Amino acid sequence: MASSLRPTPMMGARGRRETFARRAWTRGTGARARAGVRGAEARREECECDDLVSILDVLPEDVRDVVEKHPESESLLEIVLDLGRAPEARFLGELGSVFLREAPVTEEELIAASDAVGDFGGDNRAGIEGTLHRVSCIRNRRGRIVGMTCRVGRAVTGHIDMIDDILPSGESVLFLGRPGVGKTTVIREMARVLSDRLKKRVVIIDTSNEIGGDGDVPHRAIGGARRMQVPDPSQQHRVMIEAVENHMPEVIIVDEIGTEAEALACRTIAERGVQLIGTAHGQLLENLIKNPTLTDLVGGVQTVTLGDDEARARGCQKSILERQGPPTFPILIEMHERDMWVAHNVAESVDEVLSGARPVVQLRTRNAQTNEVSVHRTVYDMDISLGTANISHTLGAMGGIIAPTSRINNRGSEDSSQDDPYAWAQNIGAVPDKDILSPELASTTSFQSKKRGKKMRANASRGSSR
Repeated sequence: MASSLRPTPMMGARGRRETFARRAWTRGTGARARAGVRGAEARREECECDDLVSILDVLPEDVRDVVEKHPESESLLEIVLDLGRAPEARFLGELGSVFLREAPVTEEELIAASDAVGDFGGDNRAGIEGTLHRVSCIRNRRGRIVGMTCRVGRAVTGHIDMIDDILPSGESVLFLGRPGVGKTTVIREMARVLSDRLKKRVVIIDTSNEIGGDGDVPHRAIGGARRMQVPDPSQQHRVMIEAVENHMPEVIIVDEIGTEAEALACRTIAERGVQLIGTAHGQLLENLIKNPTLTDLVGGVQTVTLGDDEARARGCQKSILERQGPPTFPILIEMHERDMWVAHNVAESVDEVLSGARPVVQLRTRNAQTNEVSVHRTVYDMDISLGTANISHTLGAMGGIIAPTSRINNRGSEDSSQDDPYAWAQNIGAVPDKDILSPELASTTSFQSKKRGKKMRANASRGSSR
């Protein structure tokens, strides 16, 4: 099996890249993953919160006192100050949000808070020097600040165990997930591990100083990785190229890839042999496939017109969608929860999705009690519910729901067509399009009897005409 994955000189760049991606991918299902658990290497998640006083100094004095005395202050996520509304504290877990006083926030309090923070950047974000805390503002049409969000920064370690078999492979990895699921936290820890443990030259493109913290000296949470700040968010792609040309990195880490120029810069960097670690907007692989701006990250999509014979042989339409080229990121990880990730081999998953099939993915989960990480190969399915309340209800056509692999082994049973919502696809090319969804074609027996009946009527009509 290993010899079949060895690239040959005739394979070309695309074949070599996808072969090495497949080799890194299958490493996760080797001897260690076949056991299902990496318990011996599981480490307990640790959280180091920066000095809370530094961000509380931004708040009005009475609000600051309430937060300091709150019994759940260690679980504080962010504090929201909106003009004309009561200040609100939001906490991690089930506690939710709590109003800190009845009196609404005044314009004078917002001005005092913005003066304490300092200048906001072009993305309306600012930081507190030496910390990971982040302060964002909301402005009205005239540019005046009418709201502020004070986000508490935490350096969380322990997430790297979820991908400790992928990280040393050297393959580029892209993370997707909803806001707040922990994408930035993960790539911050990856920067530390790659630079300190694996001894690689790592450069972070820190657009909003959210990865390395505010100030000229980067936060200790990124280890020995170097950090390049971006003066203007619209120029992130230029700084990415500058990092490759001037500083000879082995790994580049970039957060929030969101424009076509940034996607093109990622492809340029990947073609130069530099490993990329990044995050992008979206929750699912399908979001990138359908996003014309970012689809190049997963190889792009093109329309191909087939000949009549080829379309008939495939049992499909003449115009189909195919992957345009090798993906910039060979591995993509959907972060549904902090302890539930879905890992894709991008080339294989995109090809399966565009052909209407269901890709096989890796479901990576962490046990909350033992912190053991399990890896299971499963079918990316849309009609099996996990019963997880926190999964988004707008997951798109692919669904993002995982079905056991054993489900596909039962398709040969007599009632498989009743459980399989795609059973009708087996008749494509064998019957007229208008009859594909006909109830009479639910079983092979009824289809054959119908075909024999048509043949008998045709023979009878030809006999009568004679």
